[in-house]
Amino acid sequence: MSELTGQVALVTGSSSGIGEAVARRLAALGANLVVNSATSVQAGEAVASSLPTDSIYVQADISDQAQGNALLEATIKRFGKLDILVNNAGWTTVVPHNDLEGLTDEIFDKTMQVNVYGTWRLTKAAIPLLHKSENPCVITVTSVAGVRPVGSSIAYSMAKAALNQMTQLLAKSHGPIRFNAVAPGLVATPWTESWDAQHAAVAAAAPIPRSATPDDCAEGVLAFVRNKYATGTIFIIDGGITL
Repeated sequence: MSELTGQVALVTGSSSGIGEAVARRLAALGANLVVNSATSVQAGEAVASSLPTDSIYVQADISDQAQGNALLEATIKRFGKLDILVNNAGWTTVVPHNDLEGLTDEIFDKTMQVNVYGTWRLTKAAIPLLHKSENPCVITVTSVAGVRPVGSSIAYSMAKAALNQMTQLLAKSHGPIRFNAVAPGLVATPWTESWDAQHAAVAAAAPIPRSATPDDCAEGVLAFVRNKYATGTIFIIDGGITL
């Protein structure tokens, strides 16, 4: 038996990038997986079918509350329980911080709907399910933009700060579920593959001179899955760039 054999993990936004890396690492340790994405159905199905454990793909946009609830219902229908929730789904677009007109209401609202409201509602709905687990934990992928005045937009930075605060508030009030956050700096994913200037700037300034990889972030998630006493912690994984 592997370390996580018999446990069930739901990883939102796991058809590529950080979420895919997390799903693959959890499955390699024996967990059964629910792979999810809002739109990338074919990629999500491919990830789920390639995992070594009992795994399914469920399409759901977590910014829609009904779809988020259906995602949890599908998890329980297939596996009967939930032990690990990894909140990884998110959305952003680059808007310079001095461009107030560029940060339109539409961009601001979508940033908040996906990153904050969707994550909050899914986590809130999952808490009663997690309380039935013998080893429940929630890990939310946030960002250094949530602890420093940086990031792809002001709205994104505000959203990630909200998720960091959510993590600590839930850790304080809803034990024994463990709530922690992984806060990476710039990560080399399909989403950021065209951000050449940003990756170059990080490589030039960070003590560890490169952007993060999805596996760097997945390692942070695994640390919180394995540590049975850490809760309310924001784990910054940024190569030292915020120093």
